[in-house]
Amino acid sequence: MERRGFVKACAATAAAIASPAWPDSTAAPRFHRRAQLVDDSGAPLRAGALAPQRNYVFNYPYAGTPCFLLNLGRPLTRPVELRTANARSYRWPGGVGPNRSIVAYSAICAHKLTYPTREISFISYRAEATPASKRAQVIHCCSEHSQYDPADGARVVGGPAPQPLAAILLEYNQATDGLIAIGTLGGEMFDEFFARFAFRLQLETSGHAHDAAGDRVVVTELARYCRQQVLC
Repeated sequence: MERRGFVKACAATAAAIASPAWPDSTAAPRFHRRAQLVDDSGAPLRAGALAPQRNYVFNYPYAGTPCFLLNLGRPLTRPVELRTANARSYRWPGGVGPNRSIVAYSAICAHKLTYPTREISFISYRAEATPASKRAQVIHCCSEHSQYDPADGARVVGGPAPQPLAAILLEYNQATDGLIAIGTLGGEMFDEFFARFAFRLQLETSGHAHDAAGDRVVVTELARYCRQQVLC
């Protein structure tokens, strides 16, 4: 969503900027600390620099919670009606960026909380179909083959996942071509994630997994972020 449209949409929470307004829903957006997306050198990431159909990751809204950032290469302008596992409805507003092709989602699988680590990733976006999946352009988790359509709000399209991946809300600054993470939408699973992987996260983040993400978060290609990707 562009900056001029965001403030108006969020007037009930903080300030507002115009287009399209968030509708009333049973699962309202949750606004976290605003975080500028930056590249590996620390410079503000330009939306135009994101290669289409490639996996990028960053941590948000906490230091230990990874997210996918994807440029799907086509406009995503249609709002999508979705439901969480406990039947709370919400509306995903579509993509952001100059062509509204950029989306972001929690990279924590909604089934068994599988997530990309520095050593290995069993979950990632697949531009092409694989032997284990006849679907292309999905986020696929190899743990038990849950699949999500990132062009449709990360709706579950295969496997046992009980709900879509939580969406990461992004604000697009047209003047700078920059991206800012501002919150989440949908079924957050952070409490379960922290509880299940407490010891591992303690080691991975030097005890800072629960800390809020800073006001600048680094975006890295998944191929550089982890040593091995399992492509089932």
